[in-house]
This record gives sequence, C-alpha cells and structure tokens, in this order.
Amino acid sequence: MNHIKSINPFTGELLKKFESLNKTEIENKLNASEKAFDQWKESSFSERSNLMSKAADQLRSEKDKYAKIISQEMGKVIKEAKAEVEKCAWVCDYYAEKAESFLADEPISLPDGAKAKVSHEPIGTVLAVMPWNFPFWQVFRFAAPTLMAGNTGLLKHASNVPQCSLAIEEVFTKAGFPAGTFQSLLIDSKVTTELISDSRIKAVTLTGSEKAGASVASEAAKHIKKSVLELGGSDPFIVLKDANIDEAAKTAVKARMINFGQSCIAAKRFIIEEPVFQKFTDLFCKHLNVLKEGNPLEDDTDYACMARADLAEELGQQVQESIDMGAKVLMGGDTPKDGSAAYSPTVLTDIPKNSPAYKDELFGPVATLFSVKNEDEAIALANDSEFGLGSSLWTEDLKKGEYLSSKIESGAVFINSMVASNPHLPFGGIKKSGFGRELSRYGILEFVNSKTVYLG
Repeated sequence: MNHIKSINPFTGELLKKFESLNKTEIENKLNASEKAFDQWKESSFSERSNLMSKAADQLRSEKDKYAKIISQEMGKVIKEAKAEVEKCAWVCDYYAEKAESFLADEPISLPDGAKAKVSHEPIGTVLAVMPWNFPFWQVFRFAAPTLMAGNTGLLKHASNVPQCSLAIEEVFTKAGFPAGTFQSLLIDSKVTTELISDSRIKAVTLTGSEKAGASVASEAAKHIKKSVLELGGSDPFIVLKDANIDEAAKTAVKARMINFGQSCIAAKRFIIEEPVFQKFTDLFCKHLNVLKEGNPLEDDTDYACMARADLAEELGQQVQESIDMGAKVLMGGDTPKDGSAAYSPTVLTDIPKNSPAYKDELFGPVATLFSVKNEDEAIALANDSEFGLGSSLWTEDLKKGEYLSSKIESGAVFINSMVASNPHLPFGGIKKSGFGRELSRYGILEFVNSKTVYLG
C-alpha cells in the first residue's frame, strides 16, 4: 500500500501519514460522484447559492484552523495563509451571488424573425489536479464555479498537502452539500492519468507545471474531453522611466516575495528603463532587506522556507548555473543546505540570455533585474519567453500604458499594480502558461454545455 506523507517543511517533522485509496475506494468515489450529479444538476440556483454561502461561512468560522494546516504543510507564513482562506470565502460568496445571472439563458433573434436561445447546462463530474503553492485558493477557484454550475467535483491534490485536501472536503461537508458532490482523492499521479480515461469523468482542470499540464491535456484529448490548464509563468514587471519609482520598487518586492516567490503570477523578471535602473535596484534591495525571516506560524514573519527541500535544491541549481554563466549576484545566491527547505532571497542582474535565470521559471525568492534602453526594448524582452501568464507595467502615462499593454503577450496586464487573481477578473495564460480561463463569468462557462435551442 502506497502512503502519502504530510511533512512540515520548516521543521522536517512528519505530521501525518495517509494510505492511498485502493481501487475499490476509488470506484466507490466515482460512483458516488456520478450519483450525486444526477440529483445536484436538478437543484435550484437558490439551493446551490445557499450552500455555497454556508461554505464561505465555514471557511471564516474556522479560518485559524485551516490557515495553520496550510502553514504546517507547505511553509506559507500564517498571515498569508489566513488571507488565503479569506480569499476562498470571497470566491464562494462571489459565485453564490453571480452564478445564476452568469448562466441565464441567452436569447437570440435571427434575421428571418425566428427565435433561439443558448442555455448553459452542467456536464457531470470534473476532475481537478491541483498544486501545493496555494493549496486552498487554487481548489476553491475551481470548486465554487464548478459546483454552482451544477457539476460535481473530484480533487486530486498535490501529494505534499493531503491534510489541506481533506480539510477542503470537510468545508463542503460541513456546509451541507449533498454526499458525493465534492470529494478528495488521495492517489498518486499514475492513478490520476488512469482516471481521466474513465467515462464518469467529463472534464479535467489542472494547475501546475508545464510537464504535468502536457501529460494531463494529452490524456484528456486522447479521450476527447475538455481540459483547462493554468501552468507556469515568468511574469515581467516593466518599469518605465516616467513611473513612480518609489511605489514601483515597494510593490515589486511584494510581487516577487508573495508566498516566498512560489506563485505562478509572482513577478519574476524586472525590466527597467536605463535612466531609473540604479534607483529602482537600490530601492528594491532596500525593501527586500527589511523583510523578516522566521517561523511561519508567527504573525510577524514575512517569509520562512520553501515548500520542500528538493524545490530549494532545484532553485539553487538554477541560480548557480546562471552565476557560472556570468550573472551578477546583488543579494543572496547562497547554496541551500542539503535536506533543508530554507533559501536566501536572491537578486541577480547582468543575466546571460541562455542561462536558467533568463529562460526558465524561477519558482522561489529569486528576482532577475534587466536594464533596457527604451520601451520597445522592454516589450521585446518581456515577450522573449515561452510563458505568457501575467505582466505588470509601470508608467505615469496611462494612455501610453494602455497602448503598450496590447503589445505584451500575456493573459493579463496590470498597470501600476502587481498581478493578482480576483473573482471578478478572468484568469489564465497563453503560450506555455496554458489555456482556458478561471474566475469571473469566463471561468464558470468552461465546464458547461452551451447548448443552442432553436425555437421553430
């Protein structure tokens, strides 16, 4: 029997150990999900909304408990973990309020006088393959619209956050959702791939690495099933010479260090016009230096550790290879200790084009700073990436900023602000950052049958 371990990355302590589900248990959960769908799809929006609002209440009522689980399983500092739980409650409230209007029938008047409509109907059980970095938020931004649309959900969470996975199922259970509507599956990746082929799974959504996304999407396509992918990012943070440099630098540190840099939409490449490069660099390092390292469970800690020791090691290798190729270290750059998830915040500049720091996603507290001569060079560098998730652009000329945003290859451009997910805004990327959209009305329409009804 395979085991799934919950390990505290800050202490190295084994918190809990779970047995992976066997074939019979998986079969029972699939059957329960299918059975639940037959009833759930007939439920009214009022009923769904009431239960989703109760899920939000449940999150808020036990926020401290859920936040502690997040912090202990993946090292997120407690103040960020609490904010994550609150954000999950927000998305539940958002779809409890908006789902009915988002999915309302859309009338169409044809040129010949005939009438038609488009109705949006649930499709069945949706499998979600979710990551560890925002172990509650990533799940709820899938679950809230999916369940409000009348579908049922199965969650295959990252193997290092099993307690988070079970706690999320608990939220929906305590809120009163019918049995089988939302279930967690403690299984490995091989079983996940096999699940996609099961006829009871109608679609799959994944947030994770490019490699995992390619595997899931190809398996879904093989069985002609819809998939949505939210993958990696190497988001540019562009600072033009007419920007508010003080505010840009302060926000830049927050944008890089949120979740200790372990975020798909964290700013990773800082592209600064030459006349303000040194000022921005000095301020960036100054603001980064004042952040406090410590125990993730202490309220005044700004950062603690990465989610696993192997992730710190991998990041360290990317940084060292970049240094060996000529990158200059302004801060940090230390090699992580064997078996430790600790990592020093690092700032690099003079980065060679073929180095990992230039072309790869650095998933952790490493900032890469680039000096460019002008706006055109800034946009060209921003687009010189296989990824296209989010981007941030800083300028006091909003008209120019809006024009330049159309030149940036990404799923989102935030002008004079850091990139952030928000229930009101569609979220997703292009290129190797994935396809499809989450959140807003766009997100809830991903997993419905938009059916044309001709009224003859």
